[in-house]
Amino acid sequence: MTSNEPDREHPNGFDWSKYESEVADVADVVDLGAARARRDGTGAESHFDIPLDEEPERGGVLVDAPPADAKGRRPIIPTRLLGWQNFKATVRDIAEDALHRAGYHAVRAPWYAMQAGFWATVGLFKLVGRQLRWWWLSEQYGLRQAAADANDPATWYKLHREVKATRAWRGIVLAAEVAAVAIGGPVAYAMAPWWVTGLAAAGVVCGLARVGRPQDKPILRPAVVAGRYRRVNPDIILRAYYAAGLGHPDKPNQQIGFGSTMSRDTTGSGSQVVIDLPYGKTWEHVLNAKGAIASGLDVSVNQVFLTRDPSSHRRHVLFVADRDPLAIPAGKTPLLDGKVRDIWTEAPFGLDERGRKVGLLLMWVSVLVGAQPRKGKTFATRLLALFAALDPYVRLIIVDGKMSPDWDKFRLVAHRMVFGPVPNSRDNDPVEHLLEVLREVKAHILEVNDFLSTLSTAECPEGKITRELSRKYPQLAVWMLVMEEFQVYYELDSQEQNKEIAALLSYIMAVGPSAGVILLSSSQKPSGVGAGDVGRLFNRYRDNHAVRFALKCGNRIVSEAILGGEAYSEGYDASALPNGPQYRGVGYMYGAGDDTPTVRTYLADHSDAEKILTAARKHRQAAGTLSGAAIGETITRDLRDTLADVRSVFLAGEKGLHWATIAARLADALPEHYADITPDAISAQLRDRVPSVNVKVRGEVLKGARVSDVDTAIDRRKSA
Repeated sequence: MTSNEPDREHPNGFDWSKYESEVADVADVVDLGAARARRDGTGAESHFDIPLDEEPERGGVLVDAPPADAKGRRPIIPTRLLGWQNFKATVRDIAEDALHRAGYHAVRAPWYAMQAGFWATVGLFKLVGRQLRWWWLSEQYGLRQAAADANDPATWYKLHREVKATRAWRGIVLAAEVAAVAIGGPVAYAMAPWWVTGLAAAGVVCGLARVGRPQDKPILRPAVVAGRYRRVNPDIILRAYYAAGLGHPDKPNQQIGFGSTMSRDTTGSGSQVVIDLPYGKTWEHVLNAKGAIASGLDVSVNQVFLTRDPSSHRRHVLFVADRDPLAIPAGKTPLLDGKVRDIWTEAPFGLDERGRKVGLLLMWVSVLVGAQPRKGKTFATRLLALFAALDPYVRLIIVDGKMSPDWDKFRLVAHRMVFGPVPNSRDNDPVEHLLEVLREVKAHILEVNDFLSTLSTAECPEGKITRELSRKYPQLAVWMLVMEEFQVYYELDSQEQNKEIAALLSYIMAVGPSAGVILLSSSQKPSGVGAGDVGRLFNRYRDNHAVRFALKCGNRIVSEAILGGEAYSEGYDASALPNGPQYRGVGYMYGAGDDTPTVRTYLADHSDAEKILTAARKHRQAAGTLSGAAIGETITRDLRDTLADVRSVFLAGEKGLHWATIAARLADALPEHYADITPDAISAQLRDRVPSVNVKVRGEVLKGARVSDVDTAIDRRKSA
């Protein structure tokens, strides 16, 4: 060991004690490390001449709550045992762990016995060999050989006499051992109870097996393996940030600071600390350097999570997970218990990067889910719909634009079902059915708002639906509209149908949530859809979703279309999410709260969904809330004679009318059928029978229909 202190026994006889006393008269000797600790008030060690654990600023808080109160007193009862819920959870965890260990080893007990028997046999021979070597005192051979080589007969004879005496004494001991085993063993076997004999035999076998087995081949394997992880400390963090170019240890005002103590996360899944960047460095610099920070920490980029601190643009929270949390599945959905749920509470959605449960309150919001194909988009959307299905007072409407089997089982509970954009085996006229469904939703919204206006302020103080009102009045029930791959309904062959669907969806999006209509929309093509008014209405519908969930996207443009441009500036780019089958169901949830967690969604496959929906149907039957398609009803469609209706709006002497006039007169005369008709829509309905021509009415020339053409079409139909 080397020392920097001068040699006080210097050969020139210098009197160091006299020198030190003289220096002490001039100035006190200062311990720099202690002085820094006194200056900081923390006593913490320093790295790069910067205290790692600075005293928190006034008004600040530690990353994790300290394990003691302000006076340093630890809680008498541990937190995990404080309160009945914590106590039950702790006992349950301990019991589950014990049962798992017992089951694991019970299954492998025969294999353990076989290994123990084999290694006990090997151990018996090893033990006998050790005893013989101990008796023979073979380790003295080298000493006698050395004495012989040195031609030292006296030493040799002395060693020889000692070895003979030792062998004689050890031989007696070995003989006694053999006699004890040969005589005492059978006697003990005959006299001792069977359980004592069994325990003794097990002990002997275990002892011999331990002697016989190699050190690297244990018989018992642990049932629970403690994961290994890289321990992160302030030195490593400073190294990572300086290597990423976010500061410099030697330049003035360019050092990295710590805004809190380094601590383990409360979930025990990683370490976190508040980082203060040098002045001039911003949140954007950190986002761009995330990969370099991960490299400096020597961990995967999937283990590094950065969270902006609202108090300063140069401050953020660094969380380093022990292992890649996104590759760990969240597991099966808790909805599999089939119990009744309440739409006014949070829907269980998954786990975040720290293993904490993530829920979503669906009331008053609309949710957009987007991703590449086969990344978990439909499963995530369906998970929320399954939660709503378990509330018997929620009316479900399912519109599946991709005609997949993923939503088939919702026939058990859904009020309306629409499949695809073209006629198919499950829906003979899906576009027309969709229009009728959307009109029904719009009518429901109008009815809700009208009904709420009739309630007294004592019953409805805020002028909106409450849980009690939705249970009391059937017309105030919560509705959920699911639009799977909704973009296909903006790209139909009929531009008129595109416009009407777009207009209805925009209206429902704008007014529906306040009337208790929840929208769940999913899309793999969230941009570049439609043209003109249709494209504008598509973007409005897409952008007005309050909550967005983006799984793996193909590029940044798609990610921004789902999450919004502001999300990218905050560091959330779904195209940067990891790829691979183990990362399916991983995405960013944006807009549900102040935080934007990276969520691993729970899993509910087809069989799970059927089980949940079967339970949901039973709940609805018990509550008497099954309706619509779930009980075999179809939308009552009054098949109108459009030609006759159009002919009826022509007055005597009128040779032609503009389409706008025809639409207005139809709406006035037959509002139950034509309340929402547009000039383009009525023109499209008669396109194959009545030509659209220029018609001059009161000096104004516009497209319309001549009464003669309408009469000709009616006559042609009669003669057909």
